[in-house]
Amino acid sequence: MKILSFGSCNIDYVYSMPHIIKPGETLSSLSMAQYPGGKGFNQAIALGRAGAKAAMAGNIGAEGRFMLDLLREAKVDPSLVRVTAHPTGSAIIQVDSKGQNCIIVFGGANRTLSAQQIDEVMSTLSPGDMVLLQNEVNMLGEIVQSAKSRGLQIALNPSPIDDALKDIDLKMVDVLLINEVEGNALSGKEDAEDIIKVLQTRYQIPCIVLTLGGDGAVCATKQGLIKQAIFPVEAVDTTAAGDTFTGYFLKSFTQTPDDPQTAVLRAAAASALAVSKKGAAVSIPWSDEVDAFLESHKE
Repeated sequence: MKILSFGSCNIDYVYSMPHIIKPGETLSSLSMAQYPGGKGFNQAIALGRAGAKAAMAGNIGAEGRFMLDLLREAKVDPSLVRVTAHPTGSAIIQVDSKGQNCIIVFGGANRTLSAQQIDEVMSTLSPGDMVLLQNEVNMLGEIVQSAKSRGLQIALNPSPIDDALKDIDLKMVDVLLINEVEGNALSGKEDAEDIIKVLQTRYQIPCIVLTLGGDGAVCATKQGLIKQAIFPVEAVDTTAAGDTFTGYFLKSFTQTPDDPQTAVLRAAAASALAVSKKGAAVSIPWSDEVDAFLESHKE
């Protein structure tokens, strides 16, 4: 099975801050670094490093060409990424002394998808393949409709939450991956199990994964509800934690859908490794690193 991440490619400008800046405040950063990022790109890298048969589709500007090489290095097929006349999407990220972050995103080339491009991308996939989507590109509803009409599986990480999601029929989604904020926005509930119950009842989604920060994650499938604790590590930068979790979960879950426990375990371990390093895509571990980490944490 091929998993295609159809989404955003960004160049991240990461500022290390004593604390997240407040309205009206001017504050000097401790350092600044530039990294490749974007939720679509990060999740594609995570899929590739996890060992999935992965591909990436989306748009970049000329200054983003280096990202194509990074996809290849992660064993991700970059042939469906177009170089356009528009600037590559970008993000300004503040990371505080505890590793927490806040992010401002500029869409750039990510917001220039066309119906023709969507058709061309989808024609490269076969029934049963999976399309992994986020919410940092335009025409998301059209991508979902096209994927479903071609018999593709759809995994959705609806981040960031905004009005564009009103155009999405979540009943078409096979795997929904959300955090607490997104879960609350979609369900109106605060409690994790209540969020999942509402979404299951309303949309009949076969697999829902809800990440809960320091409280770990829960996964709801036909096998029932699975809870996974975090692996305690010193957090340096949480920027790509969710994207790492998504890629690793999907690689494992699509191979062994009757074993979601292993999928959430490996995803949690990969996320722990990712938050212990600076940067977004560059912090995502390889599968053998996750294997060694899990071996060292056996009881």
